This record gives sequence, C-alpha cells and structure tokens, in this order.
Amino acid sequence: MQNIISILVQNQPGVLVRVAGMFSRRGFNIDSLTVGVTQDPEYSRITVTVRGNHTFMNQIKYQLEKLVEVAAVQILPKENSVARGMALIKVNAGDKRGELLKLSEVFRASVVDITDTAITFEITGDESKIEAFANVLTPYGILETIRAGLVALERGENTIYKVEESDEYEQNVL
Repeated sequence: MQNIISILVQNQPGVLVRVAGMFSRRGFNIDSLTVGVTQDPEYSRITVTVRGNHTFMNQIKYQLEKLVEVAAVQILPKENSVARGMALIKVNAGDKRGELLKLSEVFRASVVDITDTAITFEITGDESKIEAFANVLTPYGILETIRAGLVALERGENTIYKVEESDEYEQNVL
C-alpha cells in the first residue's frame, strides 16, 4: 500500500541528505520525493511516498523523529488528504495535432510547448489521472516524460505544524 509522509524540517544544507540517508540505511525504498520551502523560510517540507504496512510506517516515523533537524512528521491518510502530482509529456504531433489537443482538453492538460513535430503537455492531478493521460497518449508516440513527486496536505484545518503534546492541548511547532 502506498503511503504519503509529510516531514517538516529545518531549512538548512544537508538536511535532505540526512533524511534520505535514513531511508537508505534501513533499506526503505522511496517511490517519490518532493521538497519545498514552507511559508516560514526557516522550514522546508519534504513529501515522501513509500509502500508499506502500518508497522512499517510507524517505524519510518519513529526513525525520522530521531533526526535533530526534523520538527514534525505526519503520515497522511489517503481518505483525509489532498495529493497532486505533475508530469510533462512530449508527444509526436504530426497530422494528429487536433486529436491531441482535444484529448488534452478532456484531461485538463495544458500545452506548454508546441512545434511542427511535437507537443509538450503539462498535467497535474492524482497519480491515476496522470497515468491515464499517458496511456491515452502512448499510441501517438511519447517522445519524453518527466514526473514530479507528489505534494500533499491533510484536508481541513489540521496542519503539520500542530504536534499533539497530550490529549489536553496542542503545541504549534512554528
């Protein structure tokens, strides 16, 4: 089962290496990884997708929380989170340009580059939408594809910044 882990870390050189190193040392495979600065420039958020059961996920969380630069770790439940990926897909255009443009409308993909012989599309959405668009484009001749890792947030007002200290109150990380 694929899981999404959101990790709030200090925005310092070498932190990503330490986080990725923890996964590597323990033999945990990363399916995707995305990093970006948060609204507070002192912190970055690392979003990692991994496959594993509940016990495996708790072990990862425990190991991440041991790292000094990690401020918070949140395992995002699929049913209560919003996750999006992005892909750029370059396709042979040829005489099928009109068909390709209609397909892009159906999937709400954007044209980011167009030449006499090729069209490059940008698509965002969940993994199944991106995969479906790529599958539809395959017969036209995909020239090149690149995908970005998922970005994700928990739905509602809960944030990674709130760390439960006890049942009585919550403390804000920032």
